[in-house]
Amino acid sequence: MLMNRNIWKASLGLAVISAFSLTACKERIMVQIDGSSTVYPITEAVASKFQETSKDIHVTVGVSGTGGGFKKFCNGKTDISDASRVIKKDEMEKCEANGIKFIELPVAYDGLAVLVNPENDFVDNLTVEELKQIFRTEDPAKTWKDVRDEWPAEEIKPYSPGKDSGTFDYFIEAIIGKGGQVRADALFSEDDNTLVRGISGDKNGVGFFGFAYYEENKDSLKLVPIINPRTGKPVQPSVETVKDGTYSPLSRPLLIYVSEASAKKPHVKTFVDFFLENAAEQSRTVGYIPLSDEAYKNVQKHFDDLDTGSVLIDLDLMGKPVESLYAD
Repeated sequence: MLMNRNIWKASLGLAVISAFSLTACKERIMVQIDGSSTVYPITEAVASKFQETSKDIHVTVGVSGTGGGFKKFCNGKTDISDASRVIKKDEMEKCEANGIKFIELPVAYDGLAVLVNPENDFVDNLTVEELKQIFRTEDPAKTWKDVRDEWPAEEIKPYSPGKDSGTFDYFIEAIIGKGGQVRADALFSEDDNTLVRGISGDKNGVGFFGFAYYEENKDSLKLVPIINPRTGKPVQPSVETVKDGTYSPLSRPLLIYVSEASAKKPHVKTFVDFFLENAAEQSRTVGYIPLSDEAYKNVQKHFDDLDTGSVLIDLDLMGKPVESLYAD
């Protein structure tokens, strides 16, 4: 009897261990994503659709900003990093130091929208230099009259995405210039809702964030056309102007970075394949601009070939389509 009891206990112990091992195994079948708040809507939309048919693979999508996402990614904490700008050299060096190789994949286009309060009846367009004057740290415009003499001498109230945001980084690069900063008296927030409330509630408010988010809040904001530096003509962001590059220099690619080690795992590859297959449809759904069908084929091949490193890091992409860069 004692022997039978011991055998039963041993069997029970093995059953518990086996159950624990199976649970742990299931818990490990995950795709962990973090990064840009701008890229989040498309990634979340793709992940939700993926989960409808792939219930054994659990996809988590976090929002730490592009910079915050790369910190986790380059420390091996995530499989995929959402980014609304190209990876920086210091981030790439951090990944290399930690043995993290990655595959860079553009998934859609977006434009940075410049917004003012709807009651603002004088700002009908801005040049790149005027936008810089409003947001720069050194000798910024204090009043609208400082920007254009015919505008009122009312104090400008600037609003900006937070400094961990890829949108912030892209604006710095495109408008302020590398090494520059946004003026310290701006209201900074990683939450686009906070920026919308601020600008819509402040007669002299002016700010910027992703065009897709403007589309969701267009009734409470006024969109400001930006004068194209090449043509001298004011251009509003739209599907056409972002995709063809005429909304310059504030159109940009949205990207995901996939760890090479993760890409070799079948469940991660399954998800990324699904992402690229559905990126066009889901980008339209959430208000972004898809790449061409041919571009998605080229990007898929880039992923299938595990082509690591950054194609875009050393290129001037301001207002330029990225699609041809991934062709054979």
